Amino acid sequence: MPVIVVANQKGGVGKTTTAVTIAHGLALNGYGTLLVDLDPQGQCATMLGMEQESGIYDLFIKESTLASVFRETGRPGLWLIPGDKKTATAATMLGIMNPPISTLRDLLKPALKNLDYVVIDTAPSVSNLQAQGLWSSNYLLIPTACDFASSQGVVQLVNTMVGLAKEYSWEGKLVGILPTFYDTQTNETKTSLNELQNAYEGKVLSPIHRATVLRECMAEGKTIFELNKESRAATEYSDLVKHIEQVTK
Repeated sequence: MPVIVVANQKGGVGKTTTAVTIAHGLALNGYGTLLVDLDPQGQCATMLGMEQESGIYDLFIKESTLASVFRETGRPGLWLIPGDKKTATAATMLGIMNPPISTLRDLLKPALKNLDYVVIDTAPSVSNLQAQGLWSSNYLLIPTACDFASSQGVVQLVNTMVGLAKEYSWEGKLVGILPTFYDTQTNETKTSLNELQNAYEGKVLSPIHRATVLRECMAEGKTIFELNKESRAATEYSDLVKHIEQVTK
């Protein structure tokens, strides 16, 4: 069963927007989908119009049952394990406890047989918790804003994945590198996209254009498919969901 991790070691690249949007897109296409929020900002819940909760902390530290941290999102086929500021505490404690790299995957196992997809949103940092999320996946999607600093985050993450493959035998595949905040009016974004395409030939996906409506989604607690399904952003993310379906078949 496909477990997709959405990650970049640079923040502000549209990572959570992408994780939430593709999770909802997969659910809309008839797939039972679980969204797991490993980012201490807890914005997966916010973007779905829900309350942040300490689901990840409870699962790892309080050893709560998986069923007790599952939340219905009010969207058919889409469930959430939410996070909040306590996720940062969990990450710190896991760094001290140093549990097996397979812990998250093992914790999710009871749900995997009843789902079609799991989408994991990670923090833009290096920690035991992020490593758990990365290793638990069998597919990696890397959003990156079209600027130099974000591109460096891609390099750092690729190096991290190489390390996980060597040390822990991670055998996942790259869904692709997703350029975000693309703006045809600025030379920086065009240059950045060209550099990405040259550096990662065949791995760079069609870009998501900069769009005010995507910022409005969080304020409204709705996904782009709910707020404006006719927008260019919705079309671009729909195409991304189709690509994910094809890659993960």
